[in-house]
Order: sequence, then structure tokens, then C-alpha cells
Amino acid sequence: MRRILWFRRDLRVEDNPLLSFEGEVFPIFIFDKNILGKLPKNDKRVSIIFHFVQQLKAKLKALGLDLKIYYADPVDIFNSLNLNDFDVVVASGDYDEYAKERDRAVSQLLHFRYLNDTYIFKPKEVLKKDATPYLVFTPFYKNALKILEKKDMTPFETAKQSLYAYDYSDAVTLESLGFDEHDISFLKDPYTLLEEFKAGLSQYQEKRDFLNIQVGSDLSVALRFGLISIREVYRQTCNLEGGEAFVRQLIFRDFYAYLLFYFPSLALENYKGSFNGVKDEEKFERFCSATTGVPIVDAGVRELLETGKMHNRVRMIVASFFTKDLLLPWQWGEKFFATHLLDYDAASNILSWQWSASTGIDPQPYFRVFNPYLQSKKFDKEAEYIKKW
Repeated sequence: MRRILWFRRDLRVEDNPLLSFEGEVFPIFIFDKNILGKLPKNDKRVSIIFHFVQQLKAKLKALGLDLKIYYADPVDIFNSLNLNDFDVVVASGDYDEYAKERDRAVSQLLHFRYLNDTYIFKPKEVLKKDATPYLVFTPFYKNALKILEKKDMTPFETAKQSLYAYDYSDAVTLESLGFDEHDISFLKDPYTLLEEFKAGLSQYQEKRDFLNIQVGSDLSVALRFGLISIREVYRQTCNLEGGEAFVRQLIFRDFYAYLLFYFPSLALENYKGSFNGVKDEEKFERFCSATTGVPIVDAGVRELLETGKMHNRVRMIVASFFTKDLLLPWQWGEKFFATHLLDYDAASNILSWQWSASTGIDPQPYFRVFNPYLQSKKFDKEAEYIKKW
């Protein structure tokens, strides 16, 4: 059987189900014009993706394979290929609405086989007894843990594969993509990050909200682009002291992707409530320029603008201030984060903003308000984070 292996959010060779099939393969990666066309030319994430795509190509070559890199509309690429030469295209599932529409279009041209790699569970794997999706995390989590007990989480073996004869030379550069080149040397190897995280995992539950203590995994960028397998992260943390609290967060990540899969309208619309914020451009500009005058909020925004990252506790404080104090539309905040976060994941970002705005699946409008001053006092007592940013 001859397969097209479509790499997307799985830029690695280790524990990759794409490489677990024997036979002749045609590995490809597509820089999607429909996505890149909406990004500013200085978007640092494109440099990150480009770097790791080149690294993936080198690793595949070491296995006797290669990677054909395109810059186009994915449907156009498949239309340009002689699809009679192939039996199937194999790719890991991606669950936002654009991805689903894109994949449906490709599946009409060639048989499409989805693999589950980006998340722990398939979207239809954790359902209620009546086969409907959960709307509350706790029962989802409890059922997910039961399924995990029986779920095969062993790493995928790399099978013996031969390379489809094709021209694998690439003319795709950052310049041809139309993006600036950025120094990404600040990104650590994900396996190094995992080892460092495991060393302090016992403190994760107790200290992860404190802004002057680094006990988080810092793996969000690596997981976003599939530089390390979610299964690998789970396997190495689940049985360690403090691992239960971290696994809960991994499953929460799954839950948000699951909700967006079943309720795609969440990407733009409230699940509950009719209030859509007050469209005040002046307040929005002050927020985006980190000049609100609220120290913890401005510090968080400055960290985001400078590094593409923001501490998880600060994200909640900032989003609460944006939606509950400034009363701005959560969609504006979601788009702002989407523009700047290096670890941007549509499901996690959208559902987190709806959670903060109290318009999502689990709305709690009256008491889900983060007082930025009390939060600073509790989690940044000496104002170290505020002083830094």
C-alpha cells in the first residue's frame, strides 16, 4: 500500500503513529496559505514551525525517508498530485472548524485515515452512557481516568518504510513564505524540559500558581507543534509524586478540544448568555499596549508581547479583567492572545476566554471574578513578577 503521510501538528519521528505503517510512503508538510495569509509577517511562530519542519526533514532522511514541503492551499496540492498513485492519505486529526472543512475537502479526493496523536483521547472516546458529550469537566475527567486504565499508551514503533520516488528538493524558505526570521534559540529541547519538570513535579500542585516559582512544565509550545508526544509526557509523569495533578491538566486540554469538536460555534459565539461585551476601542488599545494602570495586568501583557508566553495564573487574571472589569468582548481578547501566544491552541484559548467571560459551557457569572490586586498579593507577594515586567 502506498500512503501519503501528511505531517501537521506532529513534527517528530519519535512515537509518531504516522511512521508506524509498513510500505511505500510519501511524507509531506504543507505551509497552509489560508492560515499563513492571516498572520503578520513578523509572526515568530512561523520561524518556529519552519525550523522544526527542517529538523523533521533531516530526521526523516536519517531513516532513509524525506519530506516534501509545500506552500499552498492543501486542497490545491492534492489536486495537483496524481492520486491514482496513492491508496490513502494519513494524518493526525485536527478538530477546529477550518481543519475539519479542509480535511473533508481532501477526503473527497483521496481516502483519508485519521490518527489520534495531538490529544490523549479521540473525540468520541469519552462520552456519557447515552453517547452524548459531557458538558461538565469533573464527570468527563472521572470517565477519562477509567478509560485511561485500559488504554494502550505504549509508544509507536517506527516501521520499515520505503520512499515514494519524487523530487524532494524544496524552494520553500521563510523569505518565500513572506515572513521575518527570528532567533528561536530560547526554545529548549522538549525532552530536556520534561526531565527538568519531573524533578520538581512533587511541588506542582502546591506551587504552580505562584509567579516567582517555576514548577510548570513549559511544554505547551512543544505539545502545540507535536515536538514531543502527548503519550510520552503522560507516560513519564502519571506515576510520579504530583503526577495526578498534572495529568488532570492534560485531560483538561483534551476536554477543551472535545468541546470545540462537538460545539464548533463556540469559536465565535457565546454558549450561554446574550451579553457580548462593550466595543470600546480606547479601552482595548490601552489593554493591548499594557497601559491600563493595573500592575499585574500590564505586566502580563508585556510578558506576552515580549516573549509570546504568559503564566497560566496571569492569563486568568488578565482575561477576567478584560471581560469583567473592562467589559470588552471576549472575542477581542481571544484574538489578541491568538496573535501573540507561541503556544496558541484554538480550543484551549477559545474555551478559556469563554470560561473567563462566563459565557461558555460552564458559566459562573457572579463569583468568577479575579480581583487583580488580591491575586497579586496572593501569588506575587513581593511583586517580583510585576517588577520584572
